[in-house]
Parts: sequence; C-alpha cells; structure tokens
Amino acid sequence: MKNPSPNQSVFRNLAIFFVAFIILAGLLSLYNGSPFAASTEVGVGAFVEQVKEEKVAKVEVDGDTLNIELKDGTKETSRKEAGESLSTLLSNYEVPPEKIDALNATVKSTSAAAFLVGNILPFLIPFLLIGGFIWYMMRQVQGSNNRAMMFGQSMAREAKPSEKKKMTFKDVAGAREAKEELKEVVDFLRNAKKFKQIGARIPKGVLLIGSPGTGKTLMARAVAGEASVPFYHISGSEFVEMFVGVGASRVRDLFKKAKRTAPCIVFIDEIDAVGRQRGAGLGGSHDEREQTLNQILVEMDGFDNETNVIVIAATNRPDVLDPALLRPGRFDRRVTVDMPDIEARKEILAVHAKGKPFDEDVKLDEVAKRTPGFSGADLANVLNEGAILAAREDKKKINQRDILSAIEKVLLGPERKSRVMHEKEKKITAYHEAGHALVAHMLPNADPVRKISIISRGAAGGYTLKLPEQDRHYHSKSEFLDDLAVSMAGYVAEKEIFQEVTTGPSNDLRQATKLARRVVTEFGMSDKLSHRTYGEKEELIFLGREIGEQRDYGEDTANIIDREIARIMDEAYQSALKVITEHKVRLTKIAEELLIKETLEQAEFEALMAS
Repeated sequence: MKNPSPNQSVFRNLAIFFVAFIILAGLLSLYNGSPFAASTEVGVGAFVEQVKEEKVAKVEVDGDTLNIELKDGTKETSRKEAGESLSTLLSNYEVPPEKIDALNATVKSTSAAAFLVGNILPFLIPFLLIGGFIWYMMRQVQGSNNRAMMFGQSMAREAKPSEKKKMTFKDVAGAREAKEELKEVVDFLRNAKKFKQIGARIPKGVLLIGSPGTGKTLMARAVAGEASVPFYHISGSEFVEMFVGVGASRVRDLFKKAKRTAPCIVFIDEIDAVGRQRGAGLGGSHDEREQTLNQILVEMDGFDNETNVIVIAATNRPDVLDPALLRPGRFDRRVTVDMPDIEARKEILAVHAKGKPFDEDVKLDEVAKRTPGFSGADLANVLNEGAILAAREDKKKINQRDILSAIEKVLLGPERKSRVMHEKEKKITAYHEAGHALVAHMLPNADPVRKISIISRGAAGGYTLKLPEQDRHYHSKSEFLDDLAVSMAGYVAEKEIFQEVTTGPSNDLRQATKLARRVVTEFGMSDKLSHRTYGEKEELIFLGREIGEQRDYGEDTANIIDREIARIMDEAYQSALKVITEHKVRLTKIAEELLIKETLEQAEFEALMAS
C-alpha cells in the first residue's frame, strides 16, 4: 500500500475526531434521557387545577421541572419558578392544605456524577477533543522534525544472539579454509584474556574477499552465532546520503553503539561503496564518500585493547580499496571465500535440500558435477527453480529432470516455447549445434558434451552444454585452442553445409575473439611476443566501472597483437574445419537426430557417436 499524503492524513484525522464527537454526544443524550422525555408540557395553572380535582397520582420535583403522572397514566411536565418549593407554589394558588398533604410528591436528588454528565461534560468534551487534536498534530510535526534530525544516526540492524535462530559454522557448507581462519576470530571473542596474557593483540578487522554469492554474509553471521555476541549489519551504501557529513556521523554512531554492547561484531557489506581509493574523486577534499572513509579509519584506530569489537567487511573488489584500510591495525586479516569445489557443492546442495521432497532418482552428486563455477547462491537458486518446475506440473516430489532443467534455466534462461522456427532455421540450428558437439567430442582437450538442444533458451536459438569432469584451477594453451575450435565449429558447420553463414554464430565469434585476445595479451601464450602482459585496465572512479584500457605498448606491438589474434583464430577455424570435413557423416547424423528429438542427453549423444 502507498503511504497517504499529508493532506490525506489531516482529512482522515479530522473525520475520526468528528465521528468520535457524534458518538459521544449520542451516548450523553441517551444517558440524560428520562421516562418523561416524550410527555406533554402543561402550564402551572393547568397543573394546579388537576391537583384541586385530585387527578394527579404523583409529582416528581427535578430542579425547576415538575414531572407529573396522572391517575389515568398520562405523563406531563410543567415548570415552576426557580427557588420556589412545590408546597409554596400550591399554597399561592389557594390549594387546600389537605389536598397538598394528600399529594404524592417526591424530590429527585442530583448526584455529583449526574451533575458532571449533565452540566459540565457537554461543554468540556468539545474542548478536550479540540485539545487532543491539536496535541496529535503537534506530535506529528515533532516526529517529522525528529526524523529529519536522525540523518546522522546509524542505520545498522542489530541481530542479538538467539539460541533458536542462531547460525553457526555447521549451517555454512563449504569454505573450509575460510571457516578455519574465522574460528580464531571466534576464539578471540570468547576468550580474549588468553591472548592478552601472552601479549597477542586482538584483530580489529577481517576482510572477506570473494565473488558474489559465495556466502560472505553467512560467514559473518556464523562468526557472531559461534561467539554468541551481538551482530550489527549495515551496507556500505547506507553511510552515504545527500547531506555532507552524514556518512561520518553514522560511522561515529555505529561504533558508539558497538562499544556499548561489546564484545560484538560489526559487519559492513560491500565496503567498496565507501572504501575506494581516496584522491581520485571529483569532489576534492570535501567528497562525502572520502569523509566517510576517513571516519571509518579513525574509528578503527580508536579502539583500545580492552574493547572487544571486531569489524568484518565483505567485498568482491579488493583491488579498488584504499591502502589505508588494508594496513595492519585496521583490517588485519584477509579471508578469501572461494567458489565451491565439487565436494563443497555437494555439501551446499545437501544444506539447501532440507525440507524439499525429492524423488528416488535425484542424485546430488550428479548435480554437483554439472554445476562447476556455481556459487552457493546459484546452487540454492537451482534447487529452488527445480521445486518451482515440479510444482508447476503438480508433482508431489522433485525429480532429477526438474533439477537438470533448472540448471539450464539458471545458465541460459527459460525455454522459449512460443518461439516457432520454420524448417530452414531449425535445420541451420541443428547443424550449428551438431558442429559444436562433434568438435568438442573429437578434440582431446575439450570438455565433454552433456546435452545438445535446438530449443530456444534466453537469447540462444539452441545450445550445446559441455562441462568438465572435474574442477580445474589452471588452463593450458592447448585447452584454450581446443575451446576456440569448439566456439568456431558452429560457424564452420554452417559454412560447409549451406555454403554461407547466418547471424547465428555472431556471439560465438565475439566470445572466441575475447578469449584469443586474452591468450595473447594476458596469459603470455604467444610465441611472437615477449613474456609479459599487454594493456592495463583503467577504471574511471566517477563512473564506477571498467570502460577503458591503458595501452602500455607501441603501434608496432599492437600490430603484432592483432596478427597473433588473427593467427590463433585462423588455427581454431582450421582445426574445426578438419574435424567437420573428416566426420561429416557423423555431423549429419547428429543434426538429423536433433531435428527429430530436439534434445540429446549425454548418453544418447555418446551412443550416437559410438555407432
């Protein structure tokens, strides 16, 4: 729901007070009502004549009002002079004393509560309502002023240790080395005296470095859970506002709160938002981000040895951080949270599989093999997408096919079933993907083919999914050359079969060209160039992204680099052409099978190649 505007709030409050006033007035009128409210009012003379004629059964004197009940049941009211008694009134009208004595007359006594309700409250309640309305509106204005003055207060969220919701290292799968490093931090928080006795200084800051989704925030929460201490969580971007000095004020307020609840952990996520190198901005010495960073540096240096407050920060861009942040005494330790290997992926999948009903054919080991390069967040997303696919088909359990389809959805996007290709385009796509699969199968250093499909996914008209048997941390030149040949294979297959090429291989050519350039300029794998790197990425701080490259070489070297890239691309083309020419029968067999089935799994493809 949208927040109401100020005018809408005022009108709404006025309406509430008006309705409340009407309800109170109605209740008071009911309270003040009497059984003679609907009776007929008569004059004093008429009342005296009724007394003389002995028609009056009883009279109730209520102040200056006479409530009369006749013997026939009729009820009437009359008025007398103020301060005059009933007997005096009747005597003045020459009513015989015996008839006055025989008259059943009573005097109604007025209680304090009745006097208050009947005489004071009708005048007091409107003043109370108006005063309450004015007080409420002043509170609203005062609250707005308070919020305006709260810019300088920290927006950190405190997570106090709770036994039920506490996260520990057992809840964080993988990252074994990172957990070992952070266990020492937990020991510092639990038993700081042991380290002080031997002269060790408690670390003030721990910098978690890793790709997005690797679990840096989870690791910080696990440290707080293991140590059973308060946990303050804030993002680096929350320090910076449009007003100068707000960020520095929030930093001071955050560390003030942390010191009051020490021992505790302060977690700053995405610290590169405020921790970038100083002196490169456009705001000069008064740049708001730089002032915030300066305050963080001062506060971290301001901790004394008796304050058990540890700052944990996370970033995926350690290269842009200011050197003053990384020196000893501030962020003393750097803990790298790597992408999970196959064993870690199995553990992560087992954690996220809890609470999900799986079929008997689900093999998380196979899922782990098919997801190299996936982060913990990606793996959680895979299982979640698998559950969504199963629920969409009204299944009670998640099977292996759902999870494998989820992997492809995460990698390439959802299936575009509405996109219908005519026969010619379908045939071109089949030969294109068959070329990729054939060359990948025949070259020794290429990854095995897991699946081939001509069903559109995302921006791809078709795809060939090839994944390594095991995780690799190093790549050789021969692997790069075979990968380039596989990338060029779709282009070569189209050219050989149809004697022309379409726009389909454009993305393959783009990716192959980027890889070839990296082979030459970054990896030092060219025989024609010196053993060094060429080109330095230049980041423009104002725009916050890499958009240029600083050339640290001359024009002659640039020409050699261009020739080397062209030579490597040509070698990859010739390698793919050789395989496709020698095995054109197999190429046709794969394409024809794709035109029939549209999708080939690894076992079907290998059986086709073995026949």
